Amino acid sequence: MRGREVGDGAAARLHLVDGVALLRPDEQVFQAMLNGWRNQQLARNLAFSTIEQRERTVRAFVDYTNAFPWDWTPQFADEWFADLRAIRHCARSTLRSYQDALRSFGDYVTSSAYEWPAECERRFGTFPVPVIHDGNAAVHVQEIEASPTKRAFTVEELQAFFDYADDQVLKARGAGRKGWLPAFRDATLFKSAYAYGLRRNEARMLDTVDFGRNPHEPKFGEFGRVRVRFGKAKKGSPPKQRTVMTVVPLWSVLVVQEWVETVRPLLAVEGNSALWPSERGPRIGLARIDRRFATYRDALGLDPGLDFHSLRRSYATYLIEDGYDPLFVQFQLGHEHASTTSLYTCVSSDFRVRTMRRALGQAVNAALNVKGSI
Repeated sequence: MRGREVGDGAAARLHLVDGVALLRPDEQVFQAMLNGWRNQQLARNLAFSTIEQRERTVRAFVDYTNAFPWDWTPQFADEWFADLRAIRHCARSTLRSYQDALRSFGDYVTSSAYEWPAECERRFGTFPVPVIHDGNAAVHVQEIEASPTKRAFTVEELQAFFDYADDQVLKARGAGRKGWLPAFRDATLFKSAYAYGLRRNEARMLDTVDFGRNPHEPKFGEFGRVRVRFGKAKKGSPPKQRTVMTVVPLWSVLVVQEWVETVRPLLAVEGNSALWPSERGPRIGLARIDRRFATYRDALGLDPGLDFHSLRRSYATYLIEDGYDPLFVQFQLGHEHASTTSLYTCVSSDFRVRTMRRALGQAVNAALNVKGSI
């Protein structure tokens, strides 16, 4: 029999056979839509993780509505997002990402370029319509939408957190448990993330070869800088890379050096270059990092608003308080705009008081000098 192809190549190349009906036309057409949409997103150079997350969102919407795209209406979307907000209390950023996924999928299946409207009308007597539009889409009006509970560590909290992490290593090793190696790894990971202002995945994806010398600061030896190769990427772009200079006290270098040269070889298998190897795989997972962090934080009774990203917030805050140029801090964090860096700085009240006193002192001295010259 001769095959017939529906739509063009970008329409998922849904192959039909003349004279033979699809066994489950609704499910098969929907899957073909997803396949074509995936190809379209790959052509746009979007990350695989983004594409997979979007597909999960569309499938979740199908499960909620018990309907396929050619039967969707905007009211279905309104009800779903009302449920997500009122019942499940999803974050604003999460809802907007879901809406972006549905809008992108809707743009694909309603486009005449891919011929899905005509195909659906022929098969099901109806056709897809956009369910996300300007009237029901959340607007991104602020540059940052993190919960107000998210903040940097205080100096005392940070010291307590690191001390507790070290204590877990000593307890495990003193008891003769093998768990002291992962505990040592995680404690060093947390300290390194703070010492270099790293995001969670940036820290996780480091390799031992990413450290190097800074000729202007020879005291740091082979750990004078770190090359971040998996920085936060824009949509459709590869990971953004940057080099972060070692600027915090020497203790951070000694911690990483001890891990790389003495402890890590006891955990990593030969040929694995990951800086933070897992006990069961080549590299520690993000979920494991989150669990360990939450366990230590909760054991100390610290604010639930403190998360892994608080280490990065603390790094930015303390650099500003120590007098580093804001532009340098911006480069260290890998921010494209200074306004983004400003959102990460949570300067302490003591710093504000010192700054205010310095400004008032300068103003008073200037006034006295003017008065003395009259």
